[in-house]
Amino acid sequence: MNKYRIELSKSAIKDFEKIPKKELRKIKNEILMLEDNPRPIGSLKLTNEEGYRIRIGKYRLLYEIEDKEKHVVIYRARHRKEVYR
Repeated sequence: MNKYRIELSKSAIKDFEKIPKKELRKIKNEILMLEDNPRPIGSLKLTNEEGYRIRIGKYRLLYEIEDKEKHVVIYRARHRKEVYR
């Protein structure tokens, strides 16, 4: 099975800089799992904008999937209280 290529947007990279290291490890593990399955159990298609979201503790990871290119673009990673603003 071909793996999906993961890309982080500039805004996602800035978000990661604000997340505590302990939480960041959990998020990194989830991101690595997206390579094999970009739509894991628990992922939801967003209704107000393009893309999907997954929960990682109190954090949310927002991303878009391009199936033809086998490409996942992560564009937001924030605490659940601020992620949709």
